[in-house]
Amino acid sequence: MLKLSGVLIACAALLGGVNNIALAHGEKKTGNTPVVKEQTDWGIAGDTAAVARTIEVSMGDDMRFKPGQLTVKEGETIRFVVHNKGALLHEFVIGTKAENAKHAELMLKFPGMEHDEPYMAHVDPGKTGEIVWTFNKAGKFEFACLIAGHFQVGMVGTITVAAK
Repeated sequence: MLKLSGVLIACAALLGGVNNIALAHGEKKTGNTPVVKEQTDWGIAGDTAAVARTIEVSMGDDMRFKPGQLTVKEGETIRFVVHNKGALLHEFVIGTKAENAKHAELMLKFPGMEHDEPYMAHVDPGKTGEIVWTFNKAGKFEFACLIAGHFQVGMVGTITVAAK
């Protein structure tokens, strides 16, 4: 399976090559896949040994997250345990408002596109997913379900990262 970033998919689409690319939304990481730690505007993949606390979030076919607003401290490593209470596939994607909106637009154009990053959890119906994330930058961020149509009807929550 070829893994592509949103930029490469957009370029492939412009060049007319997207039909030849195997894309699979919702493909799960295997336990043997190492997490790539890459700094983002909203933080970096965290180490399980550094987890300060666990936050449980549920999501469902009402296209809402519960809770819908979270507050964490700058420098805090959080384990998100995300429960899918619905009958549809949902996801929990941490990002900036602009990044999530851009990615959601790509998902409308390419609903089968693969996206599997340490700040994403794709959760099958009745299952639980997990993300360990370090918020090393203060600010307002969001979490969202970017599956085509879900984001557009408001399946979005906010994360406030309070400065040290």
